[in-house]
Amino acid sequence: MIRGFAKKDKKTKNLIYRLNPSDIAVIHHRDLDEVAALHLVECRVKAVLNCDSSISGRFPNQGPLILFEAGIPLYDNLGSHVFEQIRDSDLIEIYDGILYLNQEPLCRANVLTGNEIKIKMEAASENIRDVLHDFIDNTLDYAEREKDYILSSVNLPALNTSMKSRHVLVVIRGKHYKDDLKTIRSYIDEVNPVMIGVDGGADALLEFGYKPDLIVGDMDSVSDKALFKCRQIIVHAYPDGSSPGMERIRKLGLTASIFPYPGTSEDIALILAYENKAELIVAVGSHTNMIDFLEKGRRGMASTFLVRMKVGYKVIDAKGVSELYKNRIKPSYLAAMLFAAFFPLALVVRMSPLIREWYQLITLRLKILMGL
Repeated sequence: MIRGFAKKDKKTKNLIYRLNPSDIAVIHHRDLDEVAALHLVECRVKAVLNCDSSISGRFPNQGPLILFEAGIPLYDNLGSHVFEQIRDSDLIEIYDGILYLNQEPLCRANVLTGNEIKIKMEAASENIRDVLHDFIDNTLDYAEREKDYILSSVNLPALNTSMKSRHVLVVIRGKHYKDDLKTIRSYIDEVNPVMIGVDGGADALLEFGYKPDLIVGDMDSVSDKALFKCRQIIVHAYPDGSSPGMERIRKLGLTASIFPYPGTSEDIALILAYENKAELIVAVGSHTNMIDFLEKGRRGMASTFLVRMKVGYKVIDAKGVSELYKNRIKPSYLAAMLFAAFFPLALVVRMSPLIREWYQLITLRLKILMGL
């Protein structure tokens, strides 16, 4: 039997800030993505109730497999009516395939098994060709419409931090972003780049002990703590100037600049660094392939494609660097280190008469004690 208290949100990225260990996460997340699943694992939730389809079959999303491998039960496709009936802090119990809400039976709840995930993933993989076809068409269509806007000069908000001739670190909450941040930590400490957190990426910087110089984004997945600690906030607005994220900033009593621009918040972070004459832009957690964008609910990547064409020669992508470089100490390395440490000591012992006499005396006493 599974028993715990519910925490729910239609946006999984918002829910993770409210989850405690042993909570039951109630979500409404079609095609559960890898980053969301990893956060749910980090929160150590007791179970996940998804009221939408965790694998719809459009593409092979990794989220359900990550939960399964972490031993977290995923109850799938429970329906929107179930999501509406559950409230925060409601008691959830699941046994014999029945979900009980506050000790009253609510619906059947079927856990997604490893074999079912495998079958669904294989079926979704077969759709990749068609999905890729539509994705490319969508990207090219929007690229044609947006190319003049993105590739021309833009009206930039004034910045409190100079980026001219400096390195700029842009942190996005994408795949492996924490591992990659950990791997390049020595670079950050040595170079001291200007730090831009894209929405929840700002919280990653705080977690590693860094204070964001800028937070850029829609303000929908960044914590209040990060917003209060950063040096400047730039809210991503639609090209017409409307900016839903500003409402949250005003409610917190903070000030922010607005940057109207098509595309993603990740795109405008790169544009800000580029247009402010950054010497080098290091991107962590960036979205660069079709699956990344599909998991974010986007059917194309026109703006990102164009922005990368514009700024690409200045961008170093740290995505996946933690997978390429692992700090594993091999036995041969350890033996070499020990040899390097003891070799000078052996030379000193051999060359010093006093130490040689002490060595012989200690050796003699040991032999006497051991009866040799």
